[in-house]
Formats: sequence, C-alpha cells, structure tokens
Amino acid sequence: MNDTREITATYPVLRRDYPADFVVDDAYRAGLPDLQNGPASLIVGARAPIQHVGISNFRLPIRYQTKSGGEMTLETSVTGTVSLEADRKGINMSRIMRSFYAHAEKQFSLSVLQAALDDYRADHESLGARIMMRLSYPERVLSLRSGLEGWQYYDIAMELVEQAERRLRILHLDYVYSSTCPCSLELSEHARAQRGQLATPHSQRSIARLSVVMQGEGKLWFEDMIALARRAIATETQVMVKREDEQAFAELNAANPIFVEDAVRAFAQQLQAEPRVGDFRVVASHQESLHSHDAVSLLTEGPTFAQVSLDPLGFAGLSA
Repeated sequence: MNDTREITATYPVLRRDYPADFVVDDAYRAGLPDLQNGPASLIVGARAPIQHVGISNFRLPIRYQTKSGGEMTLETSVTGTVSLEADRKGINMSRIMRSFYAHAEKQFSLSVLQAALDDYRADHESLGARIMMRLSYPERVLSLRSGLEGWQYYDIAMELVEQAERRLRILHLDYVYSSTCPCSLELSEHARAQRGQLATPHSQRSIARLSVVMQGEGKLWFEDMIALARRAIATETQVMVKREDEQAFAELNAANPIFVEDAVRAFAQQLQAEPRVGDFRVVASHQESLHSHDAVSLLTEGPTFAQVSLDPLGFAGLSA
C-alpha cells in the first residue's frame, strides 16, 4: 500500500514565463554577481599566470582595401586573447568582443587592429594581448594559355601580438601548388630513353604556410605575399582550365620539379630579399601520390618562430 504524504516544501513559487517587459537599471546591474572578477581565493588549481585566455572564432564581416584601391567585405574569424596574472580569477570575455566591434565598422587597417588591441588590453589591465583575424582572400587569376579567368582563394591570417612591451605584426599565407618529384621525372625519362617505355612522374597537390613578421613603414599587401609565393614556386594550382591550359601546366611542372627541401628554400630566398619581412617561418607539406605518407619540411629565420617542440598537429594542419 502506497503511503501518500503531503509535500510541504518551503521552496518559493517562481514565475515560469519570460518577463519580456523587465528593464535593467543601473542599480540592478551593479548588484549582479561577477565571479570572474572575484577574489583570488576563488581560483581553482595552481596559482599560475596564464599566457592566453579569451575567445576564438567569433565571426563578422570586415571591409578590406585591395592593393588596386578597391574594397571588399569578407567574413572574418577573430581570435582575441589577453594574459592573466597569477592572482586574478578570470576575465570578462564579452569585453573582447565589445572592444573589437567598436572598430569593426571601419575599413580594416593595421592601425584599426592596433586600436582594438589597445582597447581590450586596457579593459582587462593586461600585460599582454593578441588578436588574430582569419579570412579567405579572393584574387582573379588568368589561365596559362586560354585567357580564361577564375577566382583563386587564399587562406590568410593577420596577427597582432603585444608581449613584454613589444608589438609584433605577423602575416600568415597558405599557398597551394603542384610539386613534381625530380627523381620520378628522371626515372620516367630513363624508361622512355632506354626501353621505349611510357612512364609519368608522380606529382601532387602541395601546400606551404608562410608566416612573416612585418617590419618597416611600407605596407605588405596580401597581393604582395601572393606574388612572392608565385615567384618562389610557379606551379600554383589552376582555377579555369581548357586542354591547352592542362598541357601548359604539364610543361610548367616539368620545367620546375621540386623536392620539399627545395620548396622551403625557394620561399626563404624570396622572403630574405623582401625588406618588409623580418623573421619568418616556412612550413611545407607535399601530400604524396606515390607514398601513403607526406613529405614535410620546416625552415625558420630569426627568434620569433624558433621552436624546439613540434605541434603534434602542425603538419597535419596543412590541408591542400
């Protein structure tokens, strides 16, 4: 037999409908709890400084000026972080977004990015701060022989870093190209010459990520970095292709066979000759059609990108 008892809980009866007409005034706002700005006694775990804490991948449209004087609006993914001292509980992450939005309606420039960084660093009374903006930048490119044009998209990231009173402007570019193996090319030609055997060298879609510290007063345009990459390795993947373009691309690859070691050095040679570039890093991945693994290489110049440990997903993050 069930024993039915009356429940006499003292828990208050609460409204269950959303109060759309409720208005927050200053007094109410001042009384809201704010745990992230609480005392150090609320810190969980080690009382240690944090190098980066913030938000990643909040997206908004940003207006960019092109080198030719035009303008385009592109979806941009923003990451914003600040450093946090050991005796502080946390940060108000929405302030980073508010600081950035205050400048987002302006046409993008490094000065706008620096103003946003200054604002949210001041808002958080932080010693260090960082903003990274990622976008896909379109540029019209001509086919090799047919005269057709198409849009090539380049993954680009702009990074502004302030640490120990030093401010760095960093640009990252992913460049996708075809790499024909020089050894395979020679072996194929040997089979043709010695045995009359038709053979084709293996080539593969490849990708390099160029990361550079911008220096000096001259502006390093996105278009300048793309042109630099093309001068280093001419076999950029194509957009619009007819038969004559496909034949031309085969000839272009045969004229520019390249190992992954050659690739990073070719990019380095162009970067060393560019006065607007300081420290740099080149990471390349030739995503092999012969092997079931990739051929990879990393070259750095200067202390900014020097590293002992490799990111476990560093090469895997290069997707062509």
